Amino acid sequence: MNNSTPPVTDQPTDLTTLTVASLTGSPVDLTGLLVDIPSVSHEEKDIADALERVLGELADQHDHVTVDRHGNTLVARTNRGLPTRVILAGHIDTVPVADNIPSVRRADGEGRDAIHGLGSVDMKSGDAVYLHAFATLASSPDLAHDLTLVLYEGEEVATRYNGLGHLVTAHPDWLAGDVALLGEPSGAVIEAGCQGTLRLRVTAHGTRAHSARAWLGDNAAHRLGGVIGRISDYTPRDITIDGCTYREGLNVVHLESGVATNTIPDEAWMFVNFRFAPDRSGEQALAHTLDVLGVGTPDAPAEGFSVEVDDLAPGALPGLSQPAALALVDATGGNVRAKYGWTDVARFSALGIPAVNFGPGDPGLCHTPQENCPVEMIETVSEQLIDYLTRKAR
Repeated sequence: MNNSTPPVTDQPTDLTTLTVASLTGSPVDLTGLLVDIPSVSHEEKDIADALERVLGELADQHDHVTVDRHGNTLVARTNRGLPTRVILAGHIDTVPVADNIPSVRRADGEGRDAIHGLGSVDMKSGDAVYLHAFATLASSPDLAHDLTLVLYEGEEVATRYNGLGHLVTAHPDWLAGDVALLGEPSGAVIEAGCQGTLRLRVTAHGTRAHSARAWLGDNAAHRLGGVIGRISDYTPRDITIDGCTYREGLNVVHLESGVATNTIPDEAWMFVNFRFAPDRSGEQALAHTLDVLGVGTPDAPAEGFSVEVDDLAPGALPGLSQPAALALVDATGGNVRAKYGWTDVARFSALGIPAVNFGPGDPGLCHTPQENCPVEMIETVSEQLIDYLTRKAR
């Protein structure tokens, strides 16, 4: 959702409260500090400036740490010559303010101690956990992997603003690594990879006529109905990859037709959405969907139809068989499930880097005024992440 509403708070934000000590202290307290810095999409400069300053101070303390910036996206790296590199990535922007800044620490609806406020779930708690791990382990003798920390702008708006996407184009070398973790809220379990998404606009064309003389027309809605029947009869596939079961789905998600209540429509159109498992490429998903629909192709549509690809984003393979990812599975006790929605892990997959979603927070609370993250969940993800980063890959 694009947004032009400026961030509003009840009181000025003191950006100097973010220090190196706050990075290495409590990730719970750090979550609150990050929430208290407004960073609605397109308004990330203040938080990026604050993070660049404090990460720069960290780099001054560790000669093997570097910090780079592209727009309002920051990339900090350790360069200790360790055998593998883990990428920790999270977006720093939020949806518009809904009277939920500054942060408040109080019980949630289930009586659990929680941080309440904009971005506490999506995804400043994940950012806090990743920042804490990076700062805490930067020079630790226990660190098993070099680290790349990516804090990027523009995830909650149109793709053209996505800071991670900008890095893929402008500085792909900054994103080199063996495995990537994205701090999207996943309920403190690993959500591996992600499914792809395809959206087609299918239009049926007919001939308009008065409904009292329907034989003089050609009902486009009826023509489209045959395609809808094929979708209704379709049996979606379940497939297990690296122990994660992905469930595909082909559905009509929008449908329009009609001129007047006494008129045969000469046009009917619908959006069809295919959520496909990551073992299919985008091209394979498109070919499969067109075969099911039986409407031809965008370049060669069947008679009486036109077809347009409205959106296509390939998925991401989980890559849990990779050595650098196996240790993460071990550290979380094997608590892994498939990611059904599309996330930025797909950008890493396109670079040949296996990626998973791993962060605190209930994704069902994303973008709601009631957004809050249980303290216990932040602490659990933090402990498991540090355990993972200090384990040797097997």
